[in-house]
Amino acid sequence: MFSNPGPDEIKALLERARRVAVVGLSPKPHRDSNRIARYLLERGYEVIPVYPREDEILGQKVYRRVQDIPGGVDLVDVFRRSEQLAAVTEEALAAKAPALWFQLECVDETAAQRARQAGLSVVMDRCIMVDHAALLGRSWKAT
Repeated sequence: MFSNPGPDEIKALLERARRVAVVGLSPKPHRDSNRIARYLLERGYEVIPVYPREDEILGQKVYRRVQDIPGGVDLVDVFRRSEQLAAVTEEALAAKAPALWFQLECVDETAAQRARQAGLSVVMDRCIMVDHAALLGRSWKAT
């Protein structure tokens, strides 16, 4: 059975990540994905939207798939329905991303185990913004 990393490992992941692909980043400001991506941008992270129907979101160029992002990413943050997580996991693996974060209510034990067995750090069914604020503080900025 899958279990999330402890607080120290999550904190270390958030400290070392700089480039974050946000899969399912909505262009709508009231959506959680948009609000959380703005939070990450305000804290100095480079946010790269992955979304099928836009060219730019939050002033950032949008990519259709994680593996299309030039230069790779440090973390793939996922806002997709649980039944789509296996496909996103395959994208993260193809992109050689070192970490995968499934947001609240995004749960796929098999996909999480597959990613972990491939060597990725995996966090599932947790909010990156809540964990960032709790572990690093709202004023912490990536450098």
